[in-house]
Amino acid sequence: MRQEGSSASASPLIVDVVKRLDRFALQAHFEAAAGFTMLLGPSGSGKTTLLNCIAGLMRPDSGRIAAGTKVLFDSRSGVDTPPERRRIGYLFQDLALFPHLTVAQNVGYGITGVPAAQRDRQAAALLESFRIAHLAQRKPAEISGGEKQRAALARSLAVNPGVLLLDEPLSALDRETRSNIIDDLRAWNAARSIPIVFVTHFAEEAFALGERVIVMEAGRIMAQGMPQEVLAAPRHETIAQVVGFENVFDATVTALHEHQGTMLCRPLGAECELEVPLIRTEAGAAVRIVIRAGDIMIAAQRPHGLSARNTVPGRIQSIRREGVAVILAVDAGVIFEVHVTPGAARELNLERGSEVWLIIKTYSCNLVDPRA
Repeated sequence: MRQEGSSASASPLIVDVVKRLDRFALQAHFEAAAGFTMLLGPSGSGKTTLLNCIAGLMRPDSGRIAAGTKVLFDSRSGVDTPPERRRIGYLFQDLALFPHLTVAQNVGYGITGVPAAQRDRQAAALLESFRIAHLAQRKPAEISGGEKQRAALARSLAVNPGVLLLDEPLSALDRETRSNIIDDLRAWNAARSIPIVFVTHFAEEAFALGERVIVMEAGRIMAQGMPQEVLAAPRHETIAQVVGFENVFDATVTALHEHQGTMLCRPLGAECELEVPLIRTEAGAAVRIVIRAGDIMIAAQRPHGLSARNTVPGRIQSIRREGVAVILAVDAGVIFEVHVTPGAARELNLERGSEVWLIIKTYSCNLVDPRA
């Protein structure tokens, strides 16, 4: 259903700004086309500062921001469009719903310059789009967390934005509720096709939603591109940790096997060696290896006849249940974190002190640049 007055614009958001702060200098240059651009990075990396500059809540020291042909900020020409005139929807992490207003009144608050009847129709259409029409007359204290998120999202869209900024809007919700709201937001944008910059800590959201991913650290963009390009095989430790590569090891190159396209590396403090993909380096060089905990298989007996090239003996140092996974810390000279299912843990009779073998494929070992 198309909302009255909704925008059909597909103009890209173009950002090229510098903002100096006490802790770091934000330097960001990117273009966000219509659709979802996912913004990831550790806390303090500058994600919210970047959104505030785009929204006009913070003035960059230099640079330019434009939504299509409309210039929002340009330090050279002196353009600095006030926030209320930028037509940017902004959903803050704390939602900021007015507690004394009903859901319908919260959503209608940003609809100005139209007759009351039209405002009510537009607000009702948004409530319907996000499946909260039945909550129209309730106040925020009377609805659930997921319903509050839907109401806040609907309110951010009530201004008929040309750009939408979302600052970790779903971080406090369970997986199912997040998934449902994401589906509704995707359906809403399918008919409007505007740039959406979506800050998240969840790599699965970036894969599920993002046409483009940007990873930030210390005020700078470390990588940007398609999710599969940036996140599946990370080239930087920050990206690996954001995506969820739990094992990070400093290691030394011990041998190069150029004809096989591999090399051997020994993690510092360990006697085992890991076969990893070949890079341009030499024996004795220092490297950093990251491995996803879920990519490590485990065996209760020494395995034979496997295609996986790395078989590492170790002993379970600790074991704990976390949600639907069992988390193992395995001492193999260095500590490996390994994730298995509860069924696998029971079948293998895994417990603290058990001797096990870790099985790791060569291309599950990613070589990355260290954090800045």
